[in-house]
Amino acid sequence: MNASPDDRLALLAEKAGIDVHWRDALDRPQTTSPDTLRAVLRALGLPAENAGDIDASLQRLDEEGSGRRLPRLITADAGARVELPPSPRGRAWKIASQDGAVVSEGELPSSEREVNAPALPGYYTLSLGDDEVTLAVAPSRTFGVGDIAGARNPWGVAVQMSSLRRPGDGGIGDFTALELAAKAAAEKGADAMAISPLHALFAAAPERYSPYAPSSRLFLNGLYIDPARTSGEQTVRAVIDTHNLRQELAELEWLELIDWPRAARARMTILRSVYEWASVDLAHSDRFMAFRKEQGEPLERHARFEALHADFTAHGRPGGWQGWPEAFHDPASSAVAAFAREHSREVGFHAWLQWLAAQGLEGAQKAARDAGMKIGLIADLAVGADAGGSHAWAHQGEVLSGLSVGAPPDALNRLGQDWGLTTFSPRGLRESGFRGFIGMLRAALAHAGGVRIDHVLGLKRLWLLPHGVGATEGAYVRYPMNDLLRLIALESHLHRAIVIGEDLGTVPSDFRDAIGERNLLGIRVLWFERAADGGFVAPSEWSSKAMATTSTHDVPTVAGWWSGRDVAWRKRTGLDDPTVDEAAVRVGERVKLWRALCASGSAWNEDAPPAPDDISPVVVAAARHVSQAPAPLAIFPVEDVLGLHEQPNLPGPTDAVHPNWRRRMPDSSSRLFDGPIAHAVCATIDQTRNRSR
Repeated sequence: MNASPDDRLALLAEKAGIDVHWRDALDRPQTTSPDTLRAVLRALGLPAENAGDIDASLQRLDEEGSGRRLPRLITADAGARVELPPSPRGRAWKIASQDGAVVSEGELPSSEREVNAPALPGYYTLSLGDDEVTLAVAPSRTFGVGDIAGARNPWGVAVQMSSLRRPGDGGIGDFTALELAAKAAAEKGADAMAISPLHALFAAAPERYSPYAPSSRLFLNGLYIDPARTSGEQTVRAVIDTHNLRQELAELEWLELIDWPRAARARMTILRSVYEWASVDLAHSDRFMAFRKEQGEPLERHARFEALHADFTAHGRPGGWQGWPEAFHDPASSAVAAFAREHSREVGFHAWLQWLAAQGLEGAQKAARDAGMKIGLIADLAVGADAGGSHAWAHQGEVLSGLSVGAPPDALNRLGQDWGLTTFSPRGLRESGFRGFIGMLRAALAHAGGVRIDHVLGLKRLWLLPHGVGATEGAYVRYPMNDLLRLIALESHLHRAIVIGEDLGTVPSDFRDAIGERNLLGIRVLWFERAADGGFVAPSEWSSKAMATTSTHDVPTVAGWWSGRDVAWRKRTGLDDPTVDEAAVRVGERVKLWRALCASGSAWNEDAPPAPDDISPVVVAAARHVSQAPAPLAIFPVEDVLGLHEQPNLPGPTDAVHPNWRRRMPDSSSRLFDGPIAHAVCATIDQTRNRSR
């Protein structure tokens, strides 16, 4: 009996890695619609509009899975058996290290296709007859907190880079402010400072400032450069006076909310002037030229993108590269090359920004470690990048086209989410030998002691939305999780850096066990650690395989939750449930939290919880409560250390409704933890974590 068209479509979807059947946040069975399946398949390069398309796409997948074409990269566990793909050019095999030394070799019997992977983790060249592939050999686990901190129970502070202050910052945080904040936290006993993503945004579009919607995850945001660290205070003062920026910078510095366009314009004016003054020397700078050579084609393409984007924006073509003239769609085209030659100084400027930014971040990590932090900076890796940005333009074969990343409806967002980002294509990952993924990890770990991977569930599957549909009309697409976990473990080992995965939301049943086996830490948040009756669980019941925290940038701060500020914002922005009196519910929730804090010995007087506006005892008690968790690492948002009411980001509303990513710290980084609440919170955390050893 012939299969129906819908059955053939479902077969193709499953073979392509699309979940036809899945379960939602309430564990209810769901089925992906045929229209969504066709749209996702089309975006994956597998047409399925009719029976002929489906048959052709099935045949293509069968050919790709036959092993007749060797992959560019194979992953394996150190010392384990690795299955070799069939090679059309013989059965002789050889494994060589990166320096060319032969590790092992032999001839495969006709009945075998397995050999032992090297015992030492690293990248190797595997030769099969006359063919060669890269063999990535991973350790059994990622580099752990214990490998760095020993028997200590370390803790740290999380900060939004842009929110940091220092005298003369011109209205936006920078690497110097980060250095000062890290030193100040280290003095209080912190071993880590988790930072918001520093990915490259769009230099010509400063109004696009979300750190989680970057242009490229391979490069850094040049706005975080401190110009004075580059060319000296005297030079910068002269530039400021030349451009009459002194009053503008002073006004920007004291704003409570970042004015991104104004602050970016002022900082870029200074940086461009410094570059013009230094450009003659740069042409003969061995260090700068060595940096450009080391970064190679990816840097040149990024710099060319920035120059092109600025030029087209200035001539009335804002937006992504898809809106540029066709001749500029291909980064390797003659038109792009000609533009780069004609605008070599502009291209050089953007390469120079990356050089300075790398130095600034390197200096901040060194300062953190020199101040006594065992881990230092923990970088943040966004889940995707803007489809019209640098990475999507420069590496079109690696990323999804026509699909964006999001999340299905859950308890926190009843309508689902469309993040408007693209990311790696699962097929593109394999076809490129995971080049972009590896490069992204290396960029994140280059100057950090660890990395937080946003929406780490994407290692297993992502909710992908065809352009133009609602967030409920997506599909789960599977990713090569074992390969990705091995590569993460390997890069973690090579960089001696810890890895944290943000595993909140709808989590597949086996996912946390899988990442736990690789020593990749999950995240546990105070607000979500609940018992079946809705009460808050004791810290002793928290996971020992996850980082512990009071809150995140996307959820209420402790002070904001206790005072009901988040409830007010939800009502104001229309995110509340109109059928529920959330303010009344919060009254009972406060009682539950206070009882839990008292039960853990973090607070006293269970029958008399503080008033909603009395946040100091609650903030200190919450910090003590979370510090008792058996977590290898505890990270506290600076907003909770200082007892601030406002959260950095409120998912859902536009920036015009809620000032997402615009809030600034109340004091300079060097004095950030000197206030009475911060002093009490830091002392409580340090004493509790040390007592728990």
